[in-house]
This record gives sequence, structure tokens and C-alpha cells, in this order.
Amino acid sequence: MRYRNLGDSRIKVPALGFGAMRMPMLKARRDTKRRTGVDVEEAVRMMHRAFDLGASYFDTAYGYHQGWSEPVVGKALKSLPRDRFMVATKMPVWLVSKPSDFNRLLRTQLRRLGTGYLDFYLLHALNKQSFEKARDFGVLDFLEAQKRQGRIRHTGFSYHDRASNFRPILDAYEWELCQVQYNIVDTRYQAGQSGVRYAARRGIGVVVMEPLRGGDLVNRLPPDIERIWSLLRPKRPPVEWALRWLWNQPEVSMVLSGMSSMGQLEQNAGIASRARKNSLTPEQLKAVSLVRAAYRRRIRVNCTNCGYCLPCPSGVDIPRNFSILNDHGMFLDSPAAVTEYNDWMSEDLRASNCTGCGQCVPRCPQQIPIPEKLQQVHKKLART
Repeated sequence: MRYRNLGDSRIKVPALGFGAMRMPMLKARRDTKRRTGVDVEEAVRMMHRAFDLGASYFDTAYGYHQGWSEPVVGKALKSLPRDRFMVATKMPVWLVSKPSDFNRLLRTQLRRLGTGYLDFYLLHALNKQSFEKARDFGVLDFLEAQKRQGRIRHTGFSYHDRASNFRPILDAYEWELCQVQYNIVDTRYQAGQSGVRYAARRGIGVVVMEPLRGGDLVNRLPPDIERIWSLLRPKRPPVEWALRWLWNQPEVSMVLSGMSSMGQLEQNAGIASRARKNSLTPEQLKAVSLVRAAYRRRIRVNCTNCGYCLPCPSGVDIPRNFSILNDHGMFLDSPAAVTEYNDWMSEDLRASNCTGCGQCVPRCPQQIPIPEKLQQVHKKLART
């Protein structure tokens, strides 16, 4: 495993980190609050193998696997030498309703993990509103106090909002890392490439999540995209080109992969061991650009996520609905998009709540017939 500096710090992190959001599952079992559907034995075996391979950074969160990810990660790490791995988890800021909740949540997470302290503690899935709420409750002072007490060593945040809100959050505190969705397609999504480069200029470590878009970038290839990859030399699978493109960039400190099988772990670790900064040729980078353009031609709504259409009188999150519809189109009717629309997005934010009032239409710089397109979202994505 190759290691990189975390931003401008002297902290060394593996190029590949183990993301514990998509652990192997038992057949015909689902996670619930009462029991886990995770194949715990296999998950532990995978994390021990990741440790042996040098992918010794383990990323989890309070809510992953319906709250079971942290206990399973804790079980795996219990038998490993504490000074030879790093564990990161995330505070669910949406569950905070008063300042005392910060300590209650952290205490629960430390108990679940059983690691004594956290190497990294992140504020989870920040957007403008959730950050301002947490900041006003005193979360930055809380983080500083926990660092002094030794319960956490380093701080960061993961980000899920439009690009314009990224820099104010990044500049609000002396973060040591930011975790962003970034891949060969998502160069203008959320923080985007501009945010990645800005964080790197600030000396903040950039940790990439969703490097393969939940597998959609390698498992559901349209024929035209498959052909572009097949013409590249040396011949490599799409997963390797997608990951190498990330590790090619000096701004990227680490790539997190949510691996669900031992085969995926071995493959990703092998690629990480071979990847280098600034190693892709102009021809290879051009191929990545062609793949990106091919995916973008499959976009169904030309929404730039500017947010001018908001707020919607009916509460619809118009840009997010269009983003999910575009994912569905880009990745051959991706089931992940259906899951996001029906399971991960609050019902009050869905396209189905559009009344067709049309107030959003004159505000849209792209002149999108928004009510009409929202009807398409619900028709395409709603489970019957």
C-alpha cells in the first residue's frame, strides 16, 4: 500500500481507505434497528485483510447499516494493535436538537467502537443549514474540547450541498480533512473539482467518497462507454481507470471505497499499490474526458444545481430530484437512483409534492419546464 500526506500535515494515510457503508450482507436479511443483516464474520475477515494489505483507515458513521456499522467495525478492530490503524466516524448533526446531544452521540459512538479514542471525527453530510445549526449550538468549541481531552485526535466533515456553500464551511474552522463525493463523472457536483483544489490549496486533506458511484461506474456500462475504455492501452478494467484518475491527482489524499466482497478489496488494494500521482498520459486523460462526456449526454434534465428555483412553496427539493433522475438516466436505469428517491429522500422533498404552480419556471436560468420534468421524475422513480 502506498501512503500519502493528509493535506499539508505530516499525517500519513493509506491511498485506499476501507469504507464501512456497504459491508457484505447475509442473504435474505436486512439491517433493522433490532438486528443486523451484515455478514459479520465476513466483514471482520475483510477488515483484517484490509489491515494486512495496509488499507488501515476504517471509515464508518453513526447511521450506516441502521446503526450496526460502528459495532461491527469495533468488533473487527478489537484484535488489532491500536497504534497501527486509524478509525473515523461521523456525528449525525441532523439528530442534534440541543448542545448536550453532541456529547451524548460521541459517547455512544465511542462505546460502539470500543477503540478508546477516534483518530478522526467528522461532522456528517454537512450542508449550509446543518452546519449553521451545529455551529450555533457550539459544535466547534465542542470539537476543540474533545481534542484537548483526547477523545478525538483530528477533525473534519463530509459534504453534501451545492458548490457555493462549500468554501464558507471550509473556511469556518481549522479542519484537517474534508470528505467529498468526487469521481470521473462528478467533477461539477457538490464541492466538485474546484472545491477539491481549493481545499488542497488550503492544506486540508481531501478524502474522496463514492469513487465508483456505488459501483454504477463499473457495473452498468453503456455500450458507447465500454467501447471507449476498451480502446485504451494498456488494457485495464474500467474500475482501474476510474480509481487511477483519482490517485493521479496530487490534491487527493485518500480514496474511500465501500467494498462488499473480498474480491473487491483485493482488486482495489492492488490498483492502489500501482497508482501514482501525475502518471496518466494525455491520451488516457482524454479518454476519461470522453467517458465523462458520454455519461453527460445521457442526462435527462439540464439542471446545473444553481438553486435559483428554491424555495419551492410545496417544499420540493427540485435540484435533488433532477440529480436523481439524471443518475437514473446515466447509469442504465440505476436501481440506486430508485432507492435514493424512495428510501433516502424525505417524502416531503419528493417530486410528487409538486402542485404545478409554476413559480419556479421564470427563475430557472436554464429555462427548464420544471413542473413537467418533476412529473417525469416521479413517473420514472416511484415504486408502484
